[in-house]
Amino acid sequence: MNPPIRIPDGFVDELKARIRPSDVIGRKVKLKKQGKEWVGLSPFTNEKTPSFYVNDQKKIFKCFSSGIGGDVISFVMETERLSFMEAVEKLAEEAGMSLPKATPESQEQYDRRQRLYGACEAAAAYFESCLRAPEGAEARRYLEHRGLRPDRWAIYRLGYSPDDWRKTIEHLKSNGFSMSEIIEAGLAVEKDGGGEPYDRFRGRLMFPIEDPRGHVIAFGGRALQPDAKPKYLNSSDTPLFHKSRVLYRYKAAREAFGGTEEGGLIVCEGYMDVIALSEAGFAHAVAPLGTALTEDQLSLLWRAGPEPVLCFDGDRAGLGAAYRSIERALPGLQPGRSVFFCLLSDGMDPDDLIRDKGPGAMGKALEGALPLVEVLWRRERDLEPVDTPERQAGLEQRLLQAASAIQNGAVKSAYERELKARMRDHLWQLRAATRGTNSAPNRGGRVVAPALRGGPPAKTRGLGLVVRAVDSHHLAEVGFEALAVAEFPDPDVSAIRDALISQNTADSGVDRAALSNHLESLGKSRAAELLTNYPDIPEIPQGGSEEREWLIALEQYARLEGSDPAGRIPGEAFATPEDARHRHRLVSERRARTARLNEAAEKADQN
Repeated sequence: MNPPIRIPDGFVDELKARIRPSDVIGRKVKLKKQGKEWVGLSPFTNEKTPSFYVNDQKKIFKCFSSGIGGDVISFVMETERLSFMEAVEKLAEEAGMSLPKATPESQEQYDRRQRLYGACEAAAAYFESCLRAPEGAEARRYLEHRGLRPDRWAIYRLGYSPDDWRKTIEHLKSNGFSMSEIIEAGLAVEKDGGGEPYDRFRGRLMFPIEDPRGHVIAFGGRALQPDAKPKYLNSSDTPLFHKSRVLYRYKAAREAFGGTEEGGLIVCEGYMDVIALSEAGFAHAVAPLGTALTEDQLSLLWRAGPEPVLCFDGDRAGLGAAYRSIERALPGLQPGRSVFFCLLSDGMDPDDLIRDKGPGAMGKALEGALPLVEVLWRRERDLEPVDTPERQAGLEQRLLQAASAIQNGAVKSAYERELKARMRDHLWQLRAATRGTNSAPNRGGRVVAPALRGGPPAKTRGLGLVVRAVDSHHLAEVGFEALAVAEFPDPDVSAIRDALISQNTADSGVDRAALSNHLESLGKSRAAELLTNYPDIPEIPQGGSEEREWLIALEQYARLEGSDPAGRIPGEAFATPEDARHRHRLVSERRARTARLNEAAEKADQN
């Protein structure tokens, strides 16, 4: 008789994480999106009013008319009259997962893993007790110096590994674990030349590392002596632990984050950064284990939320880590699924920023996180000067090569369009800055006004185009309609444009001071500041090549009104609703006037 199939530890959790309940249930129930849930008529009763709900984030369904509820496995069991194992096998096949064959060896492997879990859990409890014992005094002082109170230590299961070669081994052996199990769990090291094994962690502050289900599977240890090497020591890979597949505090962070279709976890670089963020109210923080972010870790992040924020230290190493993460993330981008980057300034890490400036400063930094496309653009833009056609071609080639790594066709096309648009805008502004400065060329052959080096900030893209229409008022005439229907990423750029169109006339235009005052009267202080502080540039001549370049650059923001079935002027933000209506009216009047002039001209030609 064959032994019964034993589902591997964590297999069901992995299966449910891979399957979206609404996809499976939607094959039997017609579902309609309602907020964060899906709603439909019960498949278990005859009802006319929907009372059947599916929640993809919580991975559950609930039928209020029948009282039946559960996960996707129980739904398949109920609707297809399958056993638990049959339902698991059916869903596993859909998810591309295969159950292992039932063998005595699989049972032995399962039992062995359970013993390793037990050894790691026993070690974690032992380290916790050592932290509060006399031998843990130095580790306690370190934690208190970092602002972490004793009543908070147990939340993170912090511990201390005794500064001894055999104490941990002896404790685990006294709890019934064999030497081979202690070594296999990564808690002891065998000497290359033979001899007695010794404790892997000695005299260190200990951070337990858990798997996605909350089992302790490894440890990170921080040295307490300044000259100790390495500063951080992680467990080596074991049957339970592979550092490239795990994130520190992932389970706790995912639970703190909750089920949502927006945002994502915060990723920082160190254990203490994660704890500092959690203590400051950002409990949905995780960290990789001393390595660059991997594809497996990104998959974990995207399971928790569609747009995780990668928070890196504000130094050259942090920027390098951000750039490396781009390559990992690009292939997995999908509509609604990406990563953002929070690049801290002044060489700070999250712990530094929170201690120096408080949680509010950290929250503000996270709110200003940059989208992946912006960081990718900066990386390639800043690699070398773009002062020759060859270097410009090199920039375009690098941008398109990066976009080619994206596997989703729609996202890839969107990236290609966006990166090309950014490049056109950047080159146009560099040419304008070159014409407007008397500086001598640098060694790369560029003449760039310092205030415009690298183009405008990400959130004020298009600002230069609008300001040029203020300074050269004929531009607002020749490009009136394109300017009116343009969509700018920053609402304050849109506000400047709205005010310009509302007040501009072909005869006199409007100057920056008058427009700034108008914006201030509307409460648009940032828009007024952007307009006032933008570098002065020479007026663009009417009818020349620079005017054509301005129009071409503006095209990337323009959206034709005909694409909107309601006949509205598209746009992300207006100075006021009255400005939006006024702008729409101006466009309509301009079109009607142009039509009347064309009609009169045609009649004159006929006569």
